[in-house]
Amino acid sequence: MTHLFFALAFIFFQADPDAAGAPAPPSGSAIWEMLQNSGPVAFAVLGLLLIASLYSWAIILGKWGAFKRARTQSARFLRAFRKATRLQEIAAVSEQFKPSPLVNVFDEVYETYKRQTGGYGPPKNITALERAAQTASSESLTVLEERLTWLATIGAISPFIGLFGTIMGIVNAFHGLGTAGAATLRAVAPGVSEALITTAAGLIVAVPAVVAYNQFTARCREFGARMDDFSRELLNSMEEFTVAANEDPLERQAARGLHK
Repeated sequence: MTHLFFALAFIFFQADPDAAGAPAPPSGSAIWEMLQNSGPVAFAVLGLLLIASLYSWAIILGKWGAFKRARTQSARFLRAFRKATRLQEIAAVSEQFKPSPLVNVFDEVYETYKRQTGGYGPPKNITALERAAQTASSESLTVLEERLTWLATIGAISPFIGLFGTIMGIVNAFHGLGTAGAATLRAVAPGVSEALITTAAGLIVAVPAVVAYNQFTARCREFGARMDDFSRELLNSMEEFTVAANEDPLERQAARGLHK
């Protein structure tokens, strides 16, 4: 495809030397002129790419805000959890940190713990608590990953949509050559402009979507690791210490920390 562009450019400038020596118009007016010279196929391709770009940026901005809130609230929730002396204290204020995926893990584990013990004493079935933590982590990751596949899809297909416009532009360029009967810039300019502008538009749409998808996927893996670490920390606080039947696990853990 690159060799074809160079060959066409060589033919155009050889056939129309005045055009080759003419001063280039400003970049803004050149782009506007290319848009004016584009045909219905190019406009359809550009319209589709515009819709894809707007949707991808809506996802990017929404996810960026969601991940930022989740990270901030997770740090606050961990500080509150480690300072608390009773599980009931965390359960009472967990709604304040709701954007954090760690809150969902804590709520599921705590609800399972209350069903087993009524809220006091050692857990009766630690395996059930582990399953509750895993389920909550999976649900939270599903929420975090929501709509990310659209970014991957847009990043993958946008260059091909632009390539379709490129191919149609080259077809129009050759058709213009055949109709005019001579290799002049005026005959092929509309087709070449379609080819160039749709190719650029496809790349402009694809690059931000791919970059954002990779960044958000890495953050999802980071939150998955954080939830696993928090689950182990929470379950250890319930399992490691011998507590009385009417005693909260965190309360005994805090008391042992003071005696050390």
